[in-house]
Amino acid sequence: MVLVVPTSPGRLRHATSVRLSVGGAESNVAIGLARLGVPASWVSALGDDEPGELVLHRIRAEGVDTGAVRRVPDRPTGLYLREEVAGALRVYYHRRGSAAATLAPGAFDPSVLAGAGFLHLTGITAALSPECAEFVPWAARTAAEAGVRVSYDVNYRSRLWDPAAARAATEAVLPHVDVLLVGDEEASALWGWDEDTCLERFPDAGPGEVVVKLGARGCAAVIDGDRLTAAGFPVRQVDPIGAGDAFAAGYLAATLWGSAPEERLRTANAMGAFCVQGLGDYEGLPSRRELTAFLDQTVDLGR
Repeated sequence: MVLVVPTSPGRLRHATSVRLSVGGAESNVAIGLARLGVPASWVSALGDDEPGELVLHRIRAEGVDTGAVRRVPDRPTGLYLREEVAGALRVYYHRRGSAAATLAPGAFDPSVLAGAGFLHLTGITAALSPECAEFVPWAARTAAEAGVRVSYDVNYRSRLWDPAAARAATEAVLPHVDVLLVGDEEASALWGWDEDTCLERFPDAGPGEVVVKLGARGCAAVIDGDRLTAAGFPVRQVDPIGAGDAFAAGYLAATLWGSAPEERLRTANAMGAFCVQGLGDYEGLPSRRELTAFLDQTVDLGR
């Protein structure tokens, strides 16, 4: 989506200038991986319009492969607006009828999965249309049949659909998921479960790795039957948007690097902490050198 944000806090109606960027859970993860040196491709659909050009150019400039992105002439590129009022962030989506809402089973050629370590999916895509709700489990099945691991972030957005629909969509895809990422607040909203219940019940549905994101507290996980926790990093939060996507990128990257489970969780927490210290959905994401220095607590004087 194109992201529109006023240049200073306050209501959108009073903004005299705005900043244009791009937003989107899957593209944020792809950018996060690319910055860490992990090759990433983004599969989606954009309108054949100037906002679509903006999105395509920004994501491509981050080193993400966009060869599988379709342009849809008669549909607009999605729009996402944000404002900060009294210290609280509010978001407004204009995605109904967008190009991305046309994603459906068969939207990509399975050959794009050749050589992939993971196919990453989120519940946000499934929320865009009935066709998208069918696309996500199709994509997961297609990846599983190709021997590609599937990661899925619940990413519940109450402004896009109701809890019952989000819960059903997640449960439909779980049998094909290898790595499940879920926030503690969304688990409570959709299932009424706390972190312990998540770690007890979700593995029975299929995922061998279940990671519960706990915000500033860090995360908890069950990985191949072992219960693990990792503390968060104390940082000054500037903008929380995108932290979950940064977390996912860190976890997937560390998995692909062959890191031990404890280090995967610590890397994921570090990426989330890095993200919240800067403005924008992905702009503050680190390079691998910066991430390593952060994990090692190495002081960088910047000169």
